[in-house]
Amino acid sequence: MPAPDRVLLGRISTAHGIRGEVIVKSYCDVPEDIASYGALTDGAGTRSFDLTVRGATKRGLIARIGGIDDRNAAEQLRGTKLYIERSHLPPPEEDEFYHNDLLGLTVLDRSGDVLGKVVAVQNFGAGDLIEVTKPKTRTTEFLPFDAQFVSEVDLDAGTIVMAIDEPEVEDNGNANTNADENLPSNDPDGQAET
Repeated sequence: MPAPDRVLLGRISTAHGIRGEVIVKSYCDVPEDIASYGALTDGAGTRSFDLTVRGATKRGLIARIGGIDDRNAAEQLRGTKLYIERSHLPPPEEDEFYHNDLLGLTVLDRSGDVLGKVVAVQNFGAGDLIEVTKPKTRTTEFLPFDAQFVSEVDLDAGTIVMAIDEPEVEDNGNANTNADENLPSNDPDGQAET
């Protein structure tokens, strides 16, 4: 488990070629920025990686890692998550948050009822979603994380207030979800925003 003062910036997907290059999936807004923060570390913080970006493919960035000069060594790094110390990152803009800041926050509805805790932040291409563990269960659900649905994020209090209404129930017992109003907006930006 990574220390809370470190932020996940990317992951080594696989080896690329025979000279030790790797494919890196970058989670930065500008993917190439992953190499601009200095040495990255693994999840335990015991191993350091100096990245040099050589190019890009549709699978991710092509990068060299200092000290890795053959395919076998590069293959052994497959799946390695790359972290940076939080102090090396710029502070987020107003109404922007690093995903790490949202993990563990309690999600409330507008009336103060607990919806769950944030266990992950995902983006499958249509905007940021927070994955929330429902109270007293192991099940999770995805909630849209954008200005239309998020009323307030209070990092000091450890809460997110969501403006999500329960579906209206018509007389015949069918739920009217008003689908057009409940769709998350498309946010091409990689950072979670409200």
